[in-house]
Amino acid sequence: MNILPTIADSVPELEDIFRDLHAHPEIGFTEVRTSGIVAEKLRSYGVDEVHEGLGKTGVVGIIRGKGQGNRRVGLRADMDALPIQEATGLPYASKNDGVMHACGHDSHTTMLLGAAKHLAATRDFDGTAVVVFQPAEEGLGGAKQMLADGLFEQFPCDEIFGMHNHPNGKPGKVGICKGQAMAGAAFFDIHIKGKGSHAAKPSDSRDALIIAASLASEMQTILSRNIPAQEVLVMSITQIHSGSAYNVVPETATLAGTVRYFADEMYELAASRMQALCDGFAIAHGVEITLDLRSVFDVLINDDELSDVYMQAAGDIVGIENLDPHAPPVTGSEDFADMLRVVPGAYCTVGHGGTAPLHNPEYVLDTSILPVGASIMARVVEVRLPLS
Repeated sequence: MNILPTIADSVPELEDIFRDLHAHPEIGFTEVRTSGIVAEKLRSYGVDEVHEGLGKTGVVGIIRGKGQGNRRVGLRADMDALPIQEATGLPYASKNDGVMHACGHDSHTTMLLGAAKHLAATRDFDGTAVVVFQPAEEGLGGAKQMLADGLFEQFPCDEIFGMHNHPNGKPGKVGICKGQAMAGAAFFDIHIKGKGSHAAKPSDSRDALIIAASLASEMQTILSRNIPAQEVLVMSITQIHSGSAYNVVPETATLAGTVRYFADEMYELAASRMQALCDGFAIAHGVEITLDLRSVFDVLINDDELSDVYMQAAGDIVGIENLDPHAPPVTGSEDFADMLRVVPGAYCTVGHGGTAPLHNPEYVLDTSILPVGASIMARVVEVRLPLS
């Protein structure tokens, strides 16, 4: 590994920042403590401008290089945690009950802080680096909120780069997928209003729970019988809520879940079939069924040229033997896609020694990747804004 010197010297500090953030996770749009730490660190590093409150709890830093060029490169990290009870047993485990950094956004924040420290200390680039610390990535629309607040109007970027940790047991393995790299996603809620009754006489009811169970099963046929086999679409029903007592047939039930897709046409097909099934079940059972389906994430599209640039910068740090420039697309989603719809850029993954999956209560980040990710992010600025 060719860790940049300023970052190598900062490893103890980066690990302290990471452990502190991990122990104090905050859900999206409540990252007050986290954003305060980010802003304080940026100021202590001598970042030229620090702006708080964009996208409610987002932070943006401006770092000017030695050269007087007018090109601007953005670097982005997310800051929010998940509503998960941590089960790692780490000495720095979450102190906030029911909240955990189970996706490693604490590491992304730490890595971008490390990159900002290096860039502010060395300034070996011609132009401006814009470091963006985004709130609420986990399905709450943090990127959209920052964009709505004028992110790129106030802080224009010619291109922007993001990164995610990958618990694959391969420390320092950097991968990227050109083009469509991550799926778009929609969340849905289906509300069923039937007729309740005493459990001893279910014939008096229009049982919302049974209808919900049948509808959940029938929804799976959308993938198996409507979506062409060569297309990719994932539908997951992740919640069923109904009932409140042993002896009451419930009057209402709710289903919830996600749809993941790469082609808008497949999403529209799935949406129309979901509505048709809800309407059909309502008629068949004499109940009311409403579908609330809403787009949350765009398909993440990596720019081909900037993907190559990112791999070049990563190769300077981890060596070309640790690059995978042809990683396959994944059905996970990421709201950095919203930023990439406005400004071209690329998003890569950095492998680490952990193997528990993301969004798992036993997920543990291998902290050895903190200086790796920080160095890659700093290096891509130097590669894209070279001093003459």
